[in-house]
Amino acid sequence: MTSPCVTRRGFLQAGACVGGLLLSLRLSPANSTGPGTTTEAAFQPNAFITITRDGRVTLIVDKAEVGQGVYTSLPMLLAEELDVGLDQVTIEPAPPNDKLYADPLLQFQVTGNSTSVRGSWDRLRRAGATARTLLVSAAARKWNVDIAECRADNGKIVHGPTGRALSYGTLVDVAAGLPLPQQVGLKPASQFRLIGTSPQRLDLPGKVNGQATYGIDIRLPAMKFATFMACPVFGGSLGTVDDRAASSIPGVYKVVRLPDAVGVIADNTWAAMQGLAALQIEWNEGPHRRTTMRDIVSGLDTASQSKGVLAHQQGNAAEALRNAKTKLTAIYQMPFLAHAPMEPVTCVAHVHAGRCDIWTATQVQARAQAAAAKAAGIPLENVTIHNQLAGGAFGRRLEVDFIERAVQLAREVDMPVKMIWSREEDIRSDLYRPYYYDRLSAGLDEHGALKAWQHRITASSVMARFAPPALGPNGLDPDAVECAAQPIYDVPNHFVDFVRHEPPGIPTSFWRGVGPTHNVFVVESFVDECAAAAKRDPVDYRRTLLRNTPRALATLELAAQKAGWGNKLPARSGRGVAVVYVFDTYLCVVAQIAVSAPGRIHLERIVCAADCGTVVHPDNAAAQLEGGILFGLSAALYSEITVNKGRVVESNFHNYRTLRMHETPRMEVHFIPSHGAPGGLGETGTVGAAPALGNAIFAATGVRLRELPVVRHDLRQT
Repeated sequence: MTSPCVTRRGFLQAGACVGGLLLSLRLSPANSTGPGTTTEAAFQPNAFITITRDGRVTLIVDKAEVGQGVYTSLPMLLAEELDVGLDQVTIEPAPPNDKLYADPLLQFQVTGNSTSVRGSWDRLRRAGATARTLLVSAAARKWNVDIAECRADNGKIVHGPTGRALSYGTLVDVAAGLPLPQQVGLKPASQFRLIGTSPQRLDLPGKVNGQATYGIDIRLPAMKFATFMACPVFGGSLGTVDDRAASSIPGVYKVVRLPDAVGVIADNTWAAMQGLAALQIEWNEGPHRRTTMRDIVSGLDTASQSKGVLAHQQGNAAEALRNAKTKLTAIYQMPFLAHAPMEPVTCVAHVHAGRCDIWTATQVQARAQAAAAKAAGIPLENVTIHNQLAGGAFGRRLEVDFIERAVQLAREVDMPVKMIWSREEDIRSDLYRPYYYDRLSAGLDEHGALKAWQHRITASSVMARFAPPALGPNGLDPDAVECAAQPIYDVPNHFVDFVRHEPPGIPTSFWRGVGPTHNVFVVESFVDECAAAAKRDPVDYRRTLLRNTPRALATLELAAQKAGWGNKLPARSGRGVAVVYVFDTYLCVVAQIAVSAPGRIHLERIVCAADCGTVVHPDNAAAQLEGGILFGLSAALYSEITVNKGRVVESNFHNYRTLRMHETPRMEVHFIPSHGAPGGLGETGTVGAAPALGNAIFAATGVRLRELPVVRHDLRQT
C-alpha cells in the first residue's frame, strides 16, 4: 500500500512537534506599560497571559473572532487550568507576528482550517496550569508551608490546614521571580468546572446591544470614505476615465486611478458611491474578455482525460475494475463559489509620517501587515494592524487584496480613508472556491460489495498560490484531494489522482471547508450510487464499508437512529445520509426533505451526530455545526459563480441566493461523549451538508445530482 499524499493539515503539522512548550507566561506588575516580561528572556512564545497586581487576567488571543466564538472558548481553556472564572479573563487581540503567534498546526498566524480550539487545547491549558503552579509555589513560599498544602481556587490560593487565602494579584511579584516549572499537571476531565459547560459568550452582549465594533464600524477624526471598482474582467487594466461628472457631485473629494481599478474618495460613503457611478470608464479588458463557462468546463474536461499526480493508491483498482461484476462511471462537477459574508470586505487605512495604521477584520494579521507595508512602501515594523470583529469570513478574509486597495487609496490623501466595497464589487472581485471536475469509476462484485474505486480530481490549485511550500510531490495539492485521498471506507482497491488545471483568468481561494466540501460531496454521492446499484439501503451499505472505522460507524448509527432512518415517509419525501471525517472530527448528517410536484424542495429536518473529542462549549459547538450546515445547504441549493465574456455574472443576493429564514429546517445535533482532544467544527458541518441533501433528493425523486447547485435540475413530478 502506498499513499504519498498527506492532508494540508498533516503536511503543515510536520514542523509543529518541535520546540517543547509553545507559549509563555507573563506576570507583570500593575504599573507595567506593556504585556510584561517573560520569565525566560530567550523563550519564544506564541500566546501570553498577563496577571496584574489587582488580579486582572488578560489573555492575548492569536485568533480572529469571525463569529465562531473563539473569544469565549479559548479563554475557557485558560480559565479552567488557571482556576479563575470566565468573567475574570479579559481578551486582547494579538498583534501581527508569525514568530510569536503561529498556529501550532499550520505554522503561521492564521484563523482557519478549523484549528482554533484543537490547536489551542494543549497550549492554553498548559499556560493556565503553568501560571497556577507558579502562583501556588509563590503562596507556599510566602507562608513558608509545604506546597502540597496549597491549592488554587477561583483567583486565589488557599492554604488547606488554616484556610488562609491570598489573591493572585498579591502573589504576582513573587511568582514572576520563580523559574518556569519543567512539567505541570493538567486537570483530568472529571475535575473540569468550565470545559463542557455553556456559559454566555463573552462577545454576545456587545453584538446584541450594538456596542460591538466590526471593521465596517470604525470612525476616526477627519476620516474620508471611499469605494472603488476593479476591471470587470480579471487580468484587464484601466483605460481612460472621464471624471468630470463625478467631480461635480457634492462631497466627492478625489478620483484615484490605479493600474486595474479606479476609486473615489469622498466625505461620506453615499457621495463616494454616487461619484463612482458617475465615472465614464473605458477598460482594457485583456486576454480573458471572451471567456465563458463553456470554455472553462471544456478545458477541465480535456485536462481530466490526462493522467494526474498520484494522491492515493491501495491494491490494483484498474485490474479490479476489469474483473468487476458491475461497473459504474460518473462525472461530477461543482461550481465556483463566492464567500459573500454579510459584512463586505472593508478596511480603514491611514498612511502618515512614514507609518501606516490599518483597522480591519482579517484572518491573517501578519500577512495583512506585510501587504500594507508593501502597498505603502514602508518598512514592516511601521505598520500597525488593529484587528476587529468580522461580520462573517468563510475564508474571504484570508486574502489581503482589499487591504492593499485601501492603502493605495489612502496614500493619495493626508487623512484616514475607510474603503467599503459594495456587495456587487465584493462578489465580482472575489477569489472563488475552485470549479471541480471529477471522473469516477467503481466496481462491485456479484454480491454488490465495493471492490474497486478510481477517482480523478481536476481543478485549480489554491495551495500553489496561497502556500506553495505545502504542495506535495510533483505538485500535488493536498487540499484539492483531502477526504478523497484519505478514505474512511474499506475498499481493497483504491486509486486517486489529481490533475491541476487553472481556469483562464479566474482566481481561486479557500472557502469554508475548502477541498473537503467538494470531495465529500463526490465520494458520498458516488457511494450512494454504489448502494443503489447493489440494491442496498444506503445506511446498511455504509455499515459494511465502515467496519474498520468504529468512530465513524458510531456517528452513522447514532444519526440514523435519531433521524428515524427506515421509518416510512410520504411520496416524494426522502432521507439522505453522509459520513464525514475531516478536521479531526467524525460526523454523520441525515437530511430529510420533501419535493413538491412543481419541483420545490422543502427542508424538513437535519440530524447530525458528531464525535469531535472533548466538547469545550456544547452550545457554541452545536451552533457551529448548525451554521456550517446551513451555509453548505445554501451553496448546494442555490449558489454558483458563472462567467460570461470574462465577467462574473452574479452580483448580489438576488442572483447569488442563500437560504431564507423560512426555509431553515428543524435541526438536531448530538455529540458522542469523549475525553479526547477536540476536533474542528467551524467547517465540518458545511462539508457534510451537500451530500446528505443530494442523497435525500435521490431518495425522494430518483434524480441523481452530479452537478450543483440543485436549481440547475428539473425536479418536477412527471
